[in-house]
Amino acid sequence: MKKNHRILLAALLLTFFALPASLQAKDFKVISYNIRNSSAYKADGENCWENRKKATINLIKREKPDMIGMQEVLPDQLEYVTKKAKGYGHIGVGRDDGKNEGENMVVYYNKRRFRLLDSATRWLSETPEQVSLGWDGACRRTVTYVLLQEKKTGKKIAYLNTHLDHVGPVARRESVLLLCKFIDELVPAGVPVILGGDMNSTIEDNIFRPLEQKAHMKVARDVAPVTDNEGTYNAWGRHADVIDHFFIRDVTPIEFHCLKGDYGAPFISDHYPISLTFSF
Repeated sequence: MKKNHRILLAALLLTFFALPASLQAKDFKVISYNIRNSSAYKADGENCWENRKKATINLIKREKPDMIGMQEVLPDQLEYVTKKAKGYGHIGVGRDDGKNEGENMVVYYNKRRFRLLDSATRWLSETPEQVSLGWDGACRRTVTYVLLQEKKTGKKIAYLNTHLDHVGPVARRESVLLLCKFIDELVPAGVPVILGGDMNSTIEDNIFRPLEQKAHMKVARDVAPVTDNEGTYNAWGRHADVIDHFFIRDVTPIEFHCLKGDYGAPFISDHYPISLTFSF
């Protein structure tokens, strides 16, 4: 082999092995993560956002998700994560004005792997296309929808990121019915779907039955070949409730994990992120 050819081959190999794992594999990873809003700094004390924000970036760098849906993201948190999360595009609006105010159910996606084809925000209320409070809910709640296309194959996938109300049982029940409606209306026929978020209910709650019966979705944690039973809401070490979930349709689950590792803070949030590795 000529010297120039050897140099070229070595350069190509170095380039390949320098790529993130998600760009080498055929599999994909999505993370759902309630980051705990930054306004609760007095109540959270040493667990305030200022002491955890680097851990959030460490999470992204270590786990290398292709998509990540975050809940409770306030404008200062959005600005920080967006600046630090290199190579990711993002979609989402503030729930209190449809622009910047209030919590954002933001979706980040790997721009090198996906292109954004479509997106939408809907309020979980009787008037979903307007900034609005639903039923007996304590807060305005939204869902962020993205339709992504893998650049390499042209395959499409839909992802919805949401946060159900923590107080209103009617709001939670009606919101799930709305999510089924949004999936039917927004997702093109035949496109695989992932719905994830902080649902503020355990999976045994009957509010989730329409996702199975109407939207034909499965609980990712239950059907993944590799999975766990770890609690997702930790309340800074005081609880272990399973209230963060992924639901999937026409997606092949590979691994589900509750991410309880050390990312540089005792607790990355009062919720542990959840991760789903999948193919489609």
